[in-house]
Amino acid sequence: MFAYIVRRVLATIPVMAVVALFVFSLLYIAPGDPAAVIAGDQATPEDVERIRASLGLDRPYLVRFGAWVYDILRGDLGVSIFTNLPVSLMIKQRLEPTLSLMVVTLILAVSIAVPMGVIAAARVGTFIDKFVMAFAVLGFSVPVFVVGYLLAYIFALELEWLPVQGYTPFANGFFPWIENLILPAIALGSVYIALIARITRASMLEVLQQDYIRTARAKGAGQRSILFLHALKNAAVPIVTVIGIGIALLIGGAVVTESVFAIPGLGRLTVDAILRRDYPVIQGVVLLFSFTYVLVNLFIDILYTLFDPRIRY
Repeated sequence: MFAYIVRRVLATIPVMAVVALFVFSLLYIAPGDPAAVIAGDQATPEDVERIRASLGLDRPYLVRFGAWVYDILRGDLGVSIFTNLPVSLMIKQRLEPTLSLMVVTLILAVSIAVPMGVIAAARVGTFIDKFVMAFAVLGFSVPVFVVGYLLAYIFALELEWLPVQGYTPFANGFFPWIENLILPAIALGSVYIALIARITRASMLEVLQQDYIRTARAKGAGQRSILFLHALKNAAVPIVTVIGIGIALLIGGAVVTESVFAIPGLGRLTVDAILRRDYPVIQGVVLLFSFTYVLVNLFIDILYTLFDPRIRY
């Protein structure tokens, strides 16, 4: 198992290198001269040259990339063009709201979707199964921002049960913290729940047809024991896979959700940076999201070995 983990860790190094190269190239993929775009229409040639020098655009590409990677390895993500603050500091200030939203959404989605998929597979063809599949289709069809505005209108404006927007730090108490996250987490998790529930149902249906499940039933094992002890463990690899892939949905959906509910997280920071063409901030946030996704997939690969020992070899 140790050798497998080492191989998977080493395999992420070239992936992260490609991700870093792509993120660095964002500055040059954008149409036009980035310095001129940032400076604006009223800028003088001296202003444009000053911005070019601050971005390092007056140096060769490979030299700039090497210096950028060296700074990243030292924890230096650059300085914002508009605020003159270190990008790492700006990310640190916005990290807690986004991390809180994603963790709450992940816990909520998994705790709801997996039992839904298991029950739908156990009651295939019944009303419960049809309800789960209808919910899955609806969850994929309705955009996150529509769900967010609908939840905010009903539960915040009409019923006044929950706050309509904003974020309360965890240090101010658990209940104020969770109150601000319930509606955003449900909105962000709607697609995620639908995806996990559908894959769980499909994987469970395949496992429930196996001979060892029929053997367990013949031995008198209860339905709950068969579903959650025998079948779910053997159906876990596809489920864990889609949970890992769904992290990308959370990262992308966080940008929209934070805008809808005015959460001062990394999603809002990304949108503001794009609107202002603040390339160092865009590069820093995209790099963080990309590396997080790579590390999550590494963790998922390692988690496979707990469910299927054959994968270790």
